[in-house]
Amino acid sequence: MRTQVAIIGAGPAGLLLGQLLYKAGIDNIIIERQTGDYVLGRIRAGVLEQITMDLLARAGVDARAKAEGLPHEGIELLFKGARHRIDMHGLTGGKHVTVYGQTEVTHDLMNARAAEGLQTIYSASQVSLHDFDSSKPRVRYQKDGATHEIECDFIAGCDGYHGVSRASVPDQAIHTYEKIYPFGWLGVLADVPPVSHELIYANTQRGFALCSMRSATRSRYYVQVPTEERVENWSDEAFWNELRRRLDPVARERLVTGPSLEKSIAPLRSFVAEPMRFGSLFLAGDAAHIVPPTGAKGLNLATADVGYLSRAFEIFYRERSGSALDRYSDLCLRRVWKAERFSWWFTSLMHRFPETGEFGQKIQEAELDYLVHSRAASTSLAENYVGLPLEEF
Repeated sequence: MRTQVAIIGAGPAGLLLGQLLYKAGIDNIIIERQTGDYVLGRIRAGVLEQITMDLLARAGVDARAKAEGLPHEGIELLFKGARHRIDMHGLTGGKHVTVYGQTEVTHDLMNARAAEGLQTIYSASQVSLHDFDSSKPRVRYQKDGATHEIECDFIAGCDGYHGVSRASVPDQAIHTYEKIYPFGWLGVLADVPPVSHELIYANTQRGFALCSMRSATRSRYYVQVPTEERVENWSDEAFWNELRRRLDPVARERLVTGPSLEKSIAPLRSFVAEPMRFGSLFLAGDAAHIVPPTGAKGLNLATADVGYLSRAFEIFYRERSGSALDRYSDLCLRRVWKAERFSWWFTSLMHRFPETGEFGQKIQEAELDYLVHSRAASTSLAENYVGLPLEEF
C-alpha cells in the first residue's frame, strides 16, 4: 500500500488529523492496534477549549458538539468550606470552554471517516516503523495472519504514551522529562444530574475533589487517593460518602448519587519528550506529552499538535516547502511547556501533598484566597484555563 501520511493511532488525535488532511486533499491511512469498540470504550476528558472546537469545525465534525455540548463561562474553586467563582468569560474578553466528552468526539470523528470511506486499519498487531530517518518511511503490521506494509511520505505518531511511535526513536535522539505525583484520581461516571452547572475544584484537608459532568444527566466525579490505592477497595457507597465530606454544605445537600457506570483510578504525571520530530516521523498528543488532568489540557494539547501538523502538511504539499514542518516541534513545545506549567501549578495548588502537612495546607489556602480576590491572578488562571491561541507558521 501507498499513502502520503500514515497515522499511527485511531484516538481523537489521529482521527482528527486524518479528517483535517482529508479536507485538505492529502491522502492518509490510520493504523490502530486495538478494535474500534475498544477505542470508543475509553473514558477520558470532556472539557474542550475553543481551539479544539475550531479544529472540529474545520474538520466538519462539530455539529453535535455545538448542539449537545455545554458551554461553560466559569469554574468554582472550593476551599475552607466555601465556593468562589472564576468568571472566565468576563476575564478573557468573552472566551469559554465546552463540556463534551472525549468519547463523543471520537465517535463523531469515526462516523465522519466511515462516511467518507477513508481507510482505518483496526486490530493491527506488531506495528513497526521503518526508515523514518529517510525520505521513504514505511509502516509494517500484521493482520489476519499476514504481514502488510505501507509506504508513505510521512508518519504521524498519535498512538499515546505507551505506543510504538516514540518507542521507535533511538534513545540518543530524544530527551524526556517526567514528574510522578504521589497520588491519583479515583473517578466515577454515573447517570445522575451534576451537583452544579459549572465545574467545582475542591481543596480540602481530606484531599482534592472535582465535580464535573459529561451532559445535563451524566456526571463525572473524582477524589484524590494515594497512588497505592486500589479501585476494588471502593464501593459506590464509600465513594459517594467520601465525596460528600469534601464538598461545601450546599453542594453536599444537592448531590444526587447513583450506581457507577465506570470506576477507575488514574495516576497523575507530567511528561514531555523533546523534540517532537525525527526525520519523517512526527509525534503528536500523548505520544509526546502527558499533563495531570487538573487543568483539562490533555486532549486540547493533542488537538493543538494536530492543528499545527495538519497545517504544516498542507503547506508542504501545496508549496513544496518544508519550512513549516521544520518549525513544528518548536511551536508545539512552546505551547506544551506553558500547559505543563499551568497543570503542574494548578495540581500543586489544589491537592494535598503528604510531605507538606498542615503548613502546606495553610499556604495553599492563602494562595487561593489571594487568587480569588485578585483580578490579575484570576485573569491568569482564566486565560490559561480557556486556552492560548495557536501561533502562525
